[in-house]
This record gives sequence, C-alpha cells and structure tokens, in this order.
Amino acid sequence: MDAAASGADDNLRARIAGTRAFVLDQLGRPDEGEALCRRVLAGDALTAHTRGVIEGQLGSILMHRGRLDEGLEWLGRAIDTIPDDPLAVANLRMNRSLVAMQRGQLAAATADLEAAVDAYERHGDPVEVAEARHNLGYTALLGGDLVRAMREMGAARPVIAAASAANAAIGDVDMAEALREAGLVTEAERLLREAARAFHANGMPQARAEAELHLARSLLRHDPAEAARVAGRAARHFTALGARSWAHRARGVQLRAQLSGGTIDRAGRAVADLRVDERDVAPVAASLTRAGLRSDAIALRLTRELWRARHGRSAGRVPTPGETAPLEVRMLAHEVRAERAARAGRDAQARRYAASGIDELATWRASFGSLDLQTSLAMHGSTLMLTGLRAAVRSRRPDVVFEWSERARHLSVQVVPLRPPPDPEQAADLSELRLLRADAAGDDWTSDPRAIALGERLRRRQWTTTGAADLERPVDLPAAAGALDAETALLSYVFTGDGVSCVVVTAAGAALGDLAGWAEARTSLPALRSDLDMSAAVRSGPMAGVVRASLQKRLERLSALIVDRPLAVAPGAVSPRRVVITAPGVLAGLPWAMLPGLEGRAVTLATSMSHWVRGRGEGGLAGVEGSAGPVAPSAPGAATTVVAVGPRVARGMEEATLAVAAWDAGIVLSGAEATVDAVAAAATTSEVLHISAHGRHALDNPLFSGLQLADGALFGYDIDRMPTVPRAVVLSACESGRSAVRWGEEAVGMTRAWLHAGAGAVVAAPVVVADDDACELLAALHTGLAAGEAPAVALAAASARTGIRSPFLVHGNGF
Repeated sequence: MDAAASGADDNLRARIAGTRAFVLDQLGRPDEGEALCRRVLAGDALTAHTRGVIEGQLGSILMHRGRLDEGLEWLGRAIDTIPDDPLAVANLRMNRSLVAMQRGQLAAATADLEAAVDAYERHGDPVEVAEARHNLGYTALLGGDLVRAMREMGAARPVIAAASAANAAIGDVDMAEALREAGLVTEAERLLREAARAFHANGMPQARAEAELHLARSLLRHDPAEAARVAGRAARHFTALGARSWAHRARGVQLRAQLSGGTIDRAGRAVADLRVDERDVAPVAASLTRAGLRSDAIALRLTRELWRARHGRSAGRVPTPGETAPLEVRMLAHEVRAERAARAGRDAQARRYAASGIDELATWRASFGSLDLQTSLAMHGSTLMLTGLRAAVRSRRPDVVFEWSERARHLSVQVVPLRPPPDPEQAADLSELRLLRADAAGDDWTSDPRAIALGERLRRRQWTTTGAADLERPVDLPAAAGALDAETALLSYVFTGDGVSCVVVTAAGAALGDLAGWAEARTSLPALRSDLDMSAAVRSGPMAGVVRASLQKRLERLSALIVDRPLAVAPGAVSPRRVVITAPGVLAGLPWAMLPGLEGRAVTLATSMSHWVRGRGEGGLAGVEGSAGPVAPSAPGAATTVVAVGPRVARGMEEATLAVAAWDAGIVLSGAEATVDAVAAAATTSEVLHISAHGRHALDNPLFSGLQLADGALFGYDIDRMPTVPRAVVLSACESGRSAVRWGEEAVGMTRAWLHAGAGAVVAAPVVVADDDACELLAALHTGLAAGEAPAVALAAASARTGIRSPFLVHGNGF
C-alpha cells in the first residue's frame, strides 16, 4: 500500500496494484483481486503495455475462479495488446494454455506452450523453460501420451523444485495425475497429500483445494468413501474462495464416489452403497457443462447410469464421449453399455461391449514395455474385465470362459518388451539405493527421503525407456487343447468378483466347473501363509508335530476346494502327470505343488496359456520345452550353470556345491565375488542361474524387492539392465516368489520381473523355506535339470526322491 501511495506515476501505481491483486488471489481473496484489477482498468491514463499487463492479471484471476470464458477473453486481449514484450506474452500464453487444457482444447494449449518455450529459451531463464516444458508434459498426459508426459515432467522437476517448495508442490500435483493414470494410486496419493500440506503452509488455499480434488479423483478407484469425504472438503474450500466451477468439479467427484456402490475394488470386494440422491447429478452436470468442463459432466452422468444399471433403476441416455475425451471417460461409456446388457440378460452383447473397451485399452497400452506400467494400467480395464468374465461364466461354455480367462491373464503380458540400452545414470542410482538399503535397519530404508527420490527417478526412467518390441495375440481353446498331450491338463481359473470358476482342458476336451467352497477358501489363504512360515521356523520340539498337522489339514481342505473337484471332471477321465495352471491375483501365493491333489505331478504356473503355448515352439534348455524370450548365448568358456551365494545364508555354500556338481560346466560365485554386477554378467552367459540369498519383498513397489548379494540388493529393476537372461532361474530365497496384486488380476514381483525379461521358467517360493529343505531339494532339482528334465518335471521328481514337500513352484513355461 505504501509503495502504491508513494508512486507518482499512474502506470507504476497500476503495476503495483496488479501485483497486489495477484497476491490477494493466491491468499484466497480473489474477489478483492478481481475488483482491484477492474478499478485500475477503469482509468484512462494507462499506457497500452500497462493495460495489457493488468488485463492479463485479471484473466488469470478469472481462470483460477473457474470463469473460463471470461478468463480466456481477458488473456487474449492482453496478448494482443503487448506483442512487443515477449516474456510477458509468454507468461500470458502459459496461463491461457491452462484454460485450454481445462476445456479439452489440447491443440490450442500445445500451440501456446510451444510459443512460450521458444520465448523463454531466447529471453527467459531455465526455470521458466522448465515450467513450460512441464506443462507440455501435462498436455501430453491429457492427450493420453503417458510416456511423454512422464518424460517431460520428470526432466523439468529438478529445475522447478530448486526454485521453491511451492513450485515443487505444483509440479508434483501434475505428476500425481500421471501416476494415477498409470494406476499407481499409492504413489499419486502420497504426492498429493504432501502437496496439499505444502500449499497450506505457504498460504495457497486455491492450490491446496486443487490438490484435494485430485486426491479425491485418485481415491475414487479404490476407496470411494474416503474420496467422497475429500471431495466434499475440496468443494467447501472452493466455495469459500468463490471458485464456483472448481466447486462444481469437486462436487461432481463427490457424487461419483457416492454412486460407486456395487463396483469391485482393487482387493476384489464389492463396494458398499453410500448415501446419495441421484437427483443431485443433473444440476451439477449442467453447471459443469456451462463452465466448459464437458468431460467432467459426461463422467458424472455415465457414473449415474452405471449406478442405475447396478441397482435396477430406469436407464437414461448414455452420453457419448468424443475421441479426444480422457481414457477414463471412454472406459466408463463401455462399462455402462456392458453393465446394462448384462443386467438385461444379453450376455453375448455384454461381452462384446466389454471386449470393445478392453481392446481400446490394449491399443493404448501397446507402446508401453515397462512391467510396472503394464500391470498397473490394468486399473482402467478391471471393471470391464469383471463384467466380461461374469457374462462368460453365465454362458456355461468352456470356450467362452477360456477366451475371457486369457483376456484377463494376457492383459499385462501382451506386450513383448524392447530391452532398453545401457543406462549409466540408472546404474548409479541403483548403486546408491543399494547403499541406502544396506545402511538402514529392517525395512525403514523405504521411508528415507533420498531413497524415495531415487526410487521415483528409477521408476520413471524405466517407464520411459522400456519400449515395446512386439504384441502377442491370445490363443483360443482349440489351440490350447492342441498343445496338450494325453498326460497334461490345464486348470484355468477365473475370478468374477462373486466367485471363482475353473476351465479344465485336456487333449480330450474341456469342462467348466465352479469352486463351490470359494468363500471358505478365500478366508483360509491368509492363514495358510502363517502356517507355512511357522512350519519353516519350527522344525523340532513338541510344537513341530502340531504345526505340521495344522498345515497338512489346511492344505488338504484347500486342495479339496480348489484342485480336486476340477481334476475330477477332467475330460477323458485322465489322471494327468503334468498340470499347467493359470490363476488370477486372488490366488497369488498359493503353494500349488504342496496341495495333495497335485502331489507327484509336474506343475507350472503360467503367466497365460497363450504364452505357454507359444513358448513350447521355441528351443529349450535340456528339456525346457517352453523357454520364452531371448536365449542366452554360449560364450567360450562360459558356465552352463552359475550359482551365486549371498552373505549369511546357512548351508548356502553346500547348496551351491551340490547344485554345480550335477553339471559338466558350472561355477559358484560366493563371498566378495557374488556382487550384483557379477550376477548380472553371469545371467548373460549362463543357461541356468541359481541365486541362494536372503530376500525381502517390497509391497508398495514389488520391483524394489531384492536378493541380498555381497555388495547389496539385486532389485527387480536390475533385471531390466541385463541384455539377455537365462532360460531357467532358481531363486532360493525367502519371499522371492511373493507378488503384490494390483487391481484384482495383476500380480507382480521378482518372478514376474524375470519372466517379463524373457526367462523361460523361474523356480521360487512365496514364503520362508527351511534352509535344510532348500539345500536338499534344490540340489536334487539340478540333478534332474542336468539329466535333461524340464524344470517342473525335475522339481516334482526331486520332491519325490527327497520326500520334501515345499512351497517351491515353477513359474512360466516349466515343461
């Protein structure tokens, strides 16, 4: 105020007032800021340049308040008024691009941003260039180019964050949207909560409310009740600020959350109904449409129609999203049509609608080679997949259920990754992360700020550098049956949200059965893991027999519920010696080979039947008929088998010595020689790689699960650095076979990382295995492998010879 009063020049006073208006807007007093700008513009003593600056400031305030049409008009006036000031015009174009983004006018937004980048590069500073490039990334995100979005925003963040904490938080809100679109909601929500706190601390109520709105949109997918609460809070904050269209957006998200009853959450459970009055939808949707937020309005109306279909209400018109609408909105339209058809008993039509949406999603995902993205992006198709699976099971046709089983299994393995080139920066980041993990006690290393920053950088680099080399097409039931011989059966399980069914396929035909005891089996699975851990820990004493008896009883009951009944209806009345299993995420971690119904049989858990069938046509290692992916070359003098022993592994050297003794050419890496780089090098020249090491599973980011070697952990991300991988990998480590389930179907962990990289078969256990059992059983496994047996056959034979029943399982193409 003093500066404004002391300035003798009208233009200087006007510019000071414009700055004050900006501050008032940021402090949550936009009415005062708008009024001040209008008073200044009412004067007639201003130069054209000063008038353009104030017009631009008014346009920005109106944009923040959600009055997009007015904001666009004033910003356009300002740009036309001061063309001789390239930096000022670049700033105005930045703001105008935000209006275009909100209205879905992405070409206009991109044009403004590219012009701004050009001006900043010639006249501005690195922070301004980075901010404009960040916004180009955000525009790419809105257009569906997720990889470019992450690349642009990730490259810009260090420069932006160095400028101020507030700038870093603004960038993180946009990055959180990209993470949410990638299905990585845990990471997105952490960033958004941190950003909201930063905005609150810096007195930025508008930005805080926007972060809350984005948080609510992320929560929609897996916690609708919390999404409704957060969106309601954001709506109140926007209303207090006078940002009416922003308040309508928040209210729209709140209503969508309240209309989520009946959907299946990421854990595979039905969402309970929340209190909602569907009559509230029409006025909010109309307000969004008037504000130019057409996609928000359509998403709200589609959610209402989905809720109506699930609750047997009369149907309204299904809004048609345009081709430029966000993927989320397009998927919603498919969901509504599929759900309506299913509720009307038109299951064939429901499957067609669901398949159409999933195919659209698959086309979009086809350019992403990263395993992390492939599994997370399943979020967008989870509802459609369940609708299609339910309709398929109701058909009672094995061929139809098998087709949808393969759709579910194939969703995250369809893309064959293109191996990224060597990346020294990635290698350096992984080395630093190893040191952080080694220095921290327990699992606390994951909360270290530096570890978080490195982890995010590694993850995003993998997303943007791992491309797609090819697409794999699913096989149909005749092709699957044709790949089975008289002694092999397929058990293909599907989860519908309501229960589990199984397609049993043999060379003689196919049959479909439901798991009548699924509810009981589901409640038993967590207890089974505890029994397995206890059995490995309690090996002697009075409790050992009690523990073994409890475990045996649970395995027998689960076998009866999950395996015995399907095998009893196998066509041709066969008793298969070999069994291929494909299973949804709800069955992840089940020690299949320990179930009595599969005892003595060679069992392989395939990522998909299509993958297994195609793998059998490729060359194999000493009986590995289904090795997939790149085949490791035989370098001169290279060992056929390499066993690496990590530190502090009881009987690790004994296990390694016995393993390599079975082979003509085998070496042991132990002590200081068993480093991450040495193991990675061995992976490129060996046909069998065996790692005996302590392992830990990272639930939040399974690709940060690690196997402890001499110089630190071998992470899942290290596997991406290997130009080729062995045909068979044996992981003798606690929890190395564990996986985290994403969106009901997709499971990811160390085993999937090796298979995704091209390994044919991976032997691993999802729980702790007693050292004595691992040593003896895996030594016998190598005897079979060296004799030419396929991994699953060798493991079954080793179990029979030693009498050891363990949770070790062959994943991938085990025979």
